[in-house]
Amino acid sequence: MIYDWENARAILGLALIILACWGLSEDKRRFPWLLTLGALALQAGIVALFFATPWAAVATQAANGAMEGLTRSTQAGTRFVFGYLGGGAQPFAVEQPQGLFVFAFQVLPIILVVSTLSALLWHVGILGALIRVFGMVFQRTLGLGGASALAVSANIFLGMVEAPLVIRGYLDRLTRSELFLLMTVGLSTVAGSTMAAYAALLGPTLPGAAGHVLAASIMTAPAGVLLARVMIPEAKGMGGAGATYDSQLRYDGVMDALLKGVSDGLAIALNVGATLLVLVALVALADAGLGAAPDVLGAPLSVGRLLGWLFWPVAWAMGITQADLAIAARLLGTKMALTEFAAYLDLAAIPVQEIAPRTRVILTYGLCGFANLGSVGIMAAGLVTLLPHRRAEVLELCWKSLLPGFLASCLTGAVVAALPRAVYGLG
Repeated sequence: MIYDWENARAILGLALIILACWGLSEDKRRFPWLLTLGALALQAGIVALFFATPWAAVATQAANGAMEGLTRSTQAGTRFVFGYLGGGAQPFAVEQPQGLFVFAFQVLPIILVVSTLSALLWHVGILGALIRVFGMVFQRTLGLGGASALAVSANIFLGMVEAPLVIRGYLDRLTRSELFLLMTVGLSTVAGSTMAAYAALLGPTLPGAAGHVLAASIMTAPAGVLLARVMIPEAKGMGGAGATYDSQLRYDGVMDALLKGVSDGLAIALNVGATLLVLVALVALADAGLGAAPDVLGAPLSVGRLLGWLFWPVAWAMGITQADLAIAARLLGTKMALTEFAAYLDLAAIPVQEIAPRTRVILTYGLCGFANLGSVGIMAAGLVTLLPHRRAEVLELCWKSLLPGFLASCLTGAVVAALPRAVYGLG
């Protein structure tokens, strides 16, 4: 069947997600109708470019080939530094090869390499040119001011901490709505350094993982813009800082870019590893406490079950296959309470036959974003440093941006779910 109830349910879900943010709007009378239509059309257009054009298959294969080359190159470095722990020759007989996967040695090093590569590409002007192209697209299609458009496009490749540095000279001039938009998009997208790691995780169970992850990060940017504008509309005549694309992000030569890229990548990798370690430990501690309570519906209580119940309506609104709703809801809860890394690890660990291929594709988009409790603190610390005189406003808006940042990824998942399966070659 080309189109069915699950596709239609996703369209209903789009309306429900937008309606939820409108219910929290600071000015319900100014709903951005044109932006809503434009953002959703832009998302659908991005999907078409990646998967429904004659050259889409070639582009996806190129993205996956680049990802595989990057992974192999990173593995060469990890083998050199960590030996058999990093994938080198084993000094003993291996009876269970699947047990050789060590997250700290096989995934986190990719963040280091991509962070350094991003710094080098920025220094030579390639990444900056790419960001400017996206900035001009967002400026013309979403009606953003030059500084906001540049920051939104920077978030796709650099992440929520580095993107504000690109427009540091304009941060003081951002209105409340523009500042909120910057935060929301920062939480709704992911950085290039982690994007590569996600693709490496999902590759074994998701064909064309690199193309899907890249499309997800790009698509979620206009979703974040839309939901941010729904919650805090821009006052008439405000915003729209001049369409300039100058940046305050600078490196003093190739060696400086290389060293700072390594340093930034190390900070990100350590933060990801430490956050996962602590949050997983806290969840285990909470599970131990909940286990002392009486069984509910024939099974012990756990954080996973509670999150599954809480996020079940969101999974339903995303158009997830009925049989997979419980799994999808649990993964969405894992993303919010832990990180998207933890959620992707769980998704990658689910055998291919246990969930529908369509569900795996939708969740790849729905989980692709930094919106979790830990990221709010990281973003707040960075922006307070850059805007000390707006500290109270930054702290207020950071927590407020968590909901639209989280729902932006869900909105993207719903857009994907609303499209016919044939777009992704699922039949």
